[in-house]
Amino acid sequence: MGFYLDQVVPRIVNVACGVKTAQPLRRRVCEGLAGEVVEIGFGTGHNVPFYPAAVTGVTAIEPSDVGWKLAGERVRAARVPVRRAGLDGQSLPFEDDSFDAALSTWTLCTIPDADAALREVRRVLRPGGTLHFLEHGLAPEQDENVRRWQRRLEPVNKRLFGGCHLTRPTADMLTAAGFTITDIEVFYEKGTPKPMGADSLGTALAP
Repeated sequence: MGFYLDQVVPRIVNVACGVKTAQPLRRRVCEGLAGEVVEIGFGTGHNVPFYPAAVTGVTAIEPSDVGWKLAGERVRAARVPVRRAGLDGQSLPFEDDSFDAALSTWTLCTIPDADAALREVRRVLRPGGTLHFLEHGLAPEQDENVRRWQRRLEPVNKRLFGGCHLTRPTADMLTAAGFTITDIEVFYEKGTPKPMGADSLGTALAP
């Protein structure tokens, strides 16, 4: 699985996360970002074209060397400085209160300890800093049939897509980490099977 996870999965994710239907969602989640931003799960840089002009710099957290290499062209074309400065969202190598905002898109599903990563993001955000998030996870409570399929498919999905979970409750995780959710929209992503496409998009405030 080492070769598959290291060499194949980043290329699959690059294609899957680069679909045109995701671009409007990326544009929306990036709206309002300003100042110094830390992006966890930078991936192959598909958010780069959507950073607003108010962003002064982006610090990328990305464990995959292949993913970072695939992001090269987008990083070079970025309108703001983008630097890779961390490999593990669960342990960020920055002082407290270092960033004005944070960005996470389809990332919390794969981090082994997503709760620890969210606590780290809260720690490095300045008081009043915002986390902009776009995540897929557990379907709405009223859609129990979708939830059942998510539980059935999750073991296979984790093996195929680098540990990607389908049943993590995004809003509950944010609240447990100490964030105050200021805006959230829960929906099914167009063109994606419901078990894989139960998305939450919004912003959360650090204390």
